[in-house]
Amino acid sequence: MPETDDPNAMTEDEENSTHVVDGTVLGNTQYVAQLIQARLGAEIFRIQTAEPMPLEHDVLIEQSIREQEESARPELKALIPDLSAFDTVFIGYPIWNYLLPSPVDTFLDQHDFNGKNIVLFSTHGGNGLADTVETITERLAGSSVNQDGFTISRDDMDQAESQVGSWLDGLA
Repeated sequence: MPETDDPNAMTEDEENSTHVVDGTVLGNTQYVAQLIQARLGAEIFRIQTAEPMPLEHDVLIEQSIREQEESARPELKALIPDLSAFDTVFIGYPIWNYLLPSPVDTFLDQHDFNGKNIVLFSTHGGNGLADTVETITERLAGSSVNQDGFTISRDDMDQAESQVGSWLDGLA
């Protein structure tokens, strides 16, 4: 989720976590997901918490650190009703404090990915994929996690379309 939907007078933190396309503010991870969707004709499922995440950046950071320290699993607004319809699942997430966001942990815990091909992508502020590929590979032992996950820095979002395209070409 972008921290704002107003493309005018954004704070530096809001600019760092968003990408504006034709006047519409998208979260960086949301934007990458839409690029993948457009290229592959994929369906998108948005991981959202039942209780909205704070939009104020410092409050969001404090909450994310607390949740990670407590291994919290916030309730999700919805789950994918029938994952059996999919052989391959792309899972996208921002890197928060070198880790997966706790809502993604909940998502992983509440779905059966056994036998699925899992392809990971992330957005970050300087941490790359951190250890998330290893973490997810370990947690989803019954699936096949592609080890060539895509990651893009918030500073490179203007090149996302070409970078995502090259990455997807390399997966084929």
